[in-house]
Amino acid sequence: MANLTQVEEKSENKPFSECLASFSGTDTYQRILAFASLIILLIAFSIASPNFMQTSNMLAILQATSVNGVLAIAATLVIITGGIDLSVGTLMTFTAVIAGVVLTYMGLPLPLGVIAAIGAGALCGLLSGTFIAKMKIPPFIATLGMMLILKGLSLVISGARPIYFNDTPGFDEISRGSLIGELIPSIPIPNGVVVLFLVALVAAFVLSRTVLGRYTFAIGSNEEAVRLSGVNVDRWKMAIYALAGGICGIAGILIASRLNSAQPALGLGYELEAIAAVVIGGTSLAGGRGTIIGTLIGALIMAVLTNGLRVLSVDQEWQTVITGAIIILAVYADMMRRKQ
Repeated sequence: MANLTQVEEKSENKPFSECLASFSGTDTYQRILAFASLIILLIAFSIASPNFMQTSNMLAILQATSVNGVLAIAATLVIITGGIDLSVGTLMTFTAVIAGVVLTYMGLPLPLGVIAAIGAGALCGLLSGTFIAKMKIPPFIATLGMMLILKGLSLVISGARPIYFNDTPGFDEISRGSLIGELIPSIPIPNGVVVLFLVALVAAFVLSRTVLGRYTFAIGSNEEAVRLSGVNVDRWKMAIYALAGGICGIAGILIASRLNSAQPALGLGYELEAIAAVVIGGTSLAGGRGTIIGTLIGALIMAVLTNGLRVLSVDQEWQTVITGAIIILAVYADMMRRKQ
């Protein structure tokens, strides 16, 4: 704890205590604004199309949020440190392929497939963190290279063909099943959504109650001050990227369970939606500030927007244009917040 005190005393840009405050309440206005935007979108799409508020469509939105939300949580951890991870989408695909190899090709039990996927994600995240921390490669370049590596490995390992989980009983229930629905039939919340909130709770606990979380904010606030205080910044940064990679492994399991297959060509574009959700939720791209609850709201906004545009039969090309515009606006809003 002495190191943490030194970080607070030496930080020139923003005290460490302010970083913790940002997690606990400083960005309340941003979260309220994001939540209000979510409500407005729901009302607008409900008025525009009577099919939007149907139960099946709401469940589809929740399913989409479960995957993107988990990826966004992983991206949040990295962005709070002042870094970026462009490989979260292809890492998700790679871990799904690893699960397919373990479960379908090797015929091993389901728990081993889940562990292998999460472990592969953590290992890849550790490699990215090593490139950044030890080799001093900028995060943008390091994770861009990892994105291409993982994309190629996914195609090579799978033979550029989908891997199906038809012979793995219970795998599709990981995401599409509903344990809550079995207990309370009127609330058929998919298991994937439950996993999302469990991951969110664990991530929030890590950020607010552990040394790793404290150093995550401190590194993003003023990395040099943390380094001068005697903290092994490289080690902690590698640990953060490894944790984010493991969370991407959970996303890989969810999307593979949802599709009942590992699609090796899938993944590109997911990183943009994840980063957009993070920024919309109030996490600063400059690092040192962010919340998990804000990221969840941002992920819901992205899922509602994408689903609503599809319900309204908006062309895919224009959906992409709108998503890009939202990312630009979110980043601009973040810049204005930092200036204020």
